[in-house]
Amino acid sequence: MSERIVRGARDVIRGLRQLAERTPPQRDRWVDLLRAAAIVLVVTGHWLATVVTYGEGGLAGRHVLAVLPWTQGLSWLFQVMPVFFLVGGFSNAASLRSSMARGVHWREWLAGRADRLLRPTTTFLFVIAMSAALARALGAEPDVIGRAVWLVTIPLWFLAAYFAVVVLTPAMYVLHRRWGLAVPLVLALLVGAGDVAHLGYGTDHGGVANFLLAWLAVHQIGFSWQDGRLPARWQVALPLAAFGAGCLVFLTAAGPYPVSMVAVPGAQVQNTSPPTVALLSLAIVQTALVLLLHGPANRWLRRTRPWMAVVGLNAVILTAFLWHMTAVAVAAVALYPTGIFPQPRVGSSQWLLLRVPWLACLAFVLALLVALFGRSEWRGRTRPGRGPAGAGTDRRPIVRPGASTALTIAGLAGAQLGLVGVALAGPEYRAPAGLPPEVLLAYFAGAVTLRLIQRRAAGT
Repeated sequence: MSERIVRGARDVIRGLRQLAERTPPQRDRWVDLLRAAAIVLVVTGHWLATVVTYGEGGLAGRHVLAVLPWTQGLSWLFQVMPVFFLVGGFSNAASLRSSMARGVHWREWLAGRADRLLRPTTTFLFVIAMSAALARALGAEPDVIGRAVWLVTIPLWFLAAYFAVVVLTPAMYVLHRRWGLAVPLVLALLVGAGDVAHLGYGTDHGGVANFLLAWLAVHQIGFSWQDGRLPARWQVALPLAAFGAGCLVFLTAAGPYPVSMVAVPGAQVQNTSPPTVALLSLAIVQTALVLLLHGPANRWLRRTRPWMAVVGLNAVILTAFLWHMTAVAVAAVALYPTGIFPQPRVGSSQWLLLRVPWLACLAFVLALLVALFGRSEWRGRTRPGRGPAGAGTDRRPIVRPGASTALTIAGLAGAQLGLVGVALAGPEYRAPAGLPPEVLLAYFAGAVTLRLIQRRAAGT
């Protein structure tokens, strides 16, 4: 067994080295490092901010930022989702631009891009749904299952937002080519208008559109970074950082916005639910830092070892993100009832000292989950010549263009509705699989449709 593990590890390292060596010289490696680093920081932040307890009522949870208000300022360091959307805009613009140059239709590009996101997500939702159904069949209480399913599916709020942004990329790229940086500026103004409606006039649904508009604005800035309209020069980065930091300090110190850049349970005003101009100010600061470090980071990443690590992380990064709260639930159930790991009072000296061992336990469990379920993402990223990326061959369309477009739109809509439905489901148990059946049906129908379109486009 040990020899098999060692041999498997060597094969993985050999494969990573080959992937690293095949990297095109024009690839911006800093973008790949930022994507991986952003997810790692988000995962770490969630693990530090979430306190899961286990008692007579089963799993329960508390939020550290609500119990220890002094920790809310730390969210400025761990709230790096804007960085992910920024590099997502860069990558999507580069990919779409390359596909358009090769004559690939936008529907094929969308189907391929969506498939990469949905492969690991489909595995995740299928396993969670089946596990919930099995737990109920074995006699687990419905409310316990409901809370557990809600806890482990928390990461899907992000995927629901990012998937929507990806779906809109072809249309938003057209706007970008015409108006450039004016597009994110208009989107930011619309976010501000939503804040006024929500905070100034107390409109019930004011600011709801910000869930899309704010992330679209950051994603759109990535377009401008990719094509050079927002150059990676210190003459641009430093004024941008000063402007963003000034706005952020002013809005949180003198304005109506809280210091915390993540949602705090019970708080009347949140900066992420819905996103606000304060969060966009943080995004501006982060964008400036990304531009400032662009050159030195790319030079460092020319080294083989750090670049291999980045390639390896990115090959399973979405899988790690999807399963990181499952790691919390698994570790809590395995360690707390047995007394192996204590449950001290939040904020006590013992609790603080145990944060590092707790993170180590979660990282170990997550590594096992990624080893079990990361294959679908790994294969989707490392298989050459598949789908839109393999354009350049003369393949005959198996489905008529009109029908293919309709099926692509239907698949995207089903997957999007399913992701939003899961994100909004809450901790209530819904039989038979813990989540609303209609939500799961919509998601799986959409995901399967897109997978079939992708397989046909690849000629398999």
